[in-house]
Amino acid sequence: MSGRVDMGVRIGELELRNPVMTASGTFGSGREYAQFVDLSRLGAVVTKGVSVDSWAGNEGPRIVETPSGMLNSIGLQNPGVEQFCENDLAWLAGQDVPVVVNVVGHSVDEYVAVTERLDAEAAVSALEVNISCPNVDAGGMVFGTSCPAAAEVVRAVRRATRKTLIVKLSPNVTDIAEIARAVEAQGADAISLVNTLLGMAIDTRTRRPVLARGFGGLSGPAIRPVAVRMVWQVARAVDVPVIGMGGITDARDAAEFMLAGATAVAVGTANFMDPTSTVGVVVGLERYCEAHGIERVAHLVGAAWPEKGL
Repeated sequence: MSGRVDMGVRIGELELRNPVMTASGTFGSGREYAQFVDLSRLGAVVTKGVSVDSWAGNEGPRIVETPSGMLNSIGLQNPGVEQFCENDLAWLAGQDVPVVVNVVGHSVDEYVAVTERLDAEAAVSALEVNISCPNVDAGGMVFGTSCPAAAEVVRAVRRATRKTLIVKLSPNVTDIAEIARAVEAQGADAISLVNTLLGMAIDTRTRRPVLARGFGGLSGPAIRPVAVRMVWQVARAVDVPVIGMGGITDARDAAEFMLAGATAVAVGTANFMDPTSTVGVVVGLERYCEAHGIERVAHLVGAAWPEKGL
């Protein structure tokens, strides 16, 4: 690329070389993808959710493809924060890319315990508090669908760290802007959205739900219009940066999220179809800016709003 486009963006205290991140839960900790992608070309790697103790996840089947997207019910399987720090984080520290760790818990105390442990790690650039996962019975979306509960988690976590704090929201609410304002008021430096939409698939042969847990989270291009709408609503409702995600497969999709108000974007399900999709979005986004005479990618942010424009 010519390098004529300034691709840098800022999320809280976090400076990103470009606005393209990975979506939590779709990229592991990056180790498996490193054979396909130069991680240093990404804006940041967002890890799979990390809890205070190891979680086994849900019983299978846990994933099913539908004609309109992927349903998953993984249940935040992870090795626990100590194993994560010893193995995955130690490896990520040598990859020349900002590391954002997704934090999960069954209770406020568990969120705080993980945060306090990660706050001591220099390799952690920022934390993403996940109050939006629909695939666990306690924690996750339970906190993200209520303003008081969401505020309680963020308030407690904010006290436990000085690192950049991102809060990931669920689309399974009636007013996402209301939840966003509640977590911003408690010290969130940025807001990421959306997590998956609740969905279900039934096997007509067995007449039973396909996923062992019944419900799962729908992701992929089918949810993109919903996600773009919510990014638009939240970005206009808060003063902190928004990270948009939900069905991004190429640079055009990423530009759409930024025009709606996202400062950065995250690529998720597309990683399963093409493990190089993240870098493809970076390259394509720079070409898009060059083709349209845009000197700074940050100028795309909210450019579709009626009162703005390039």
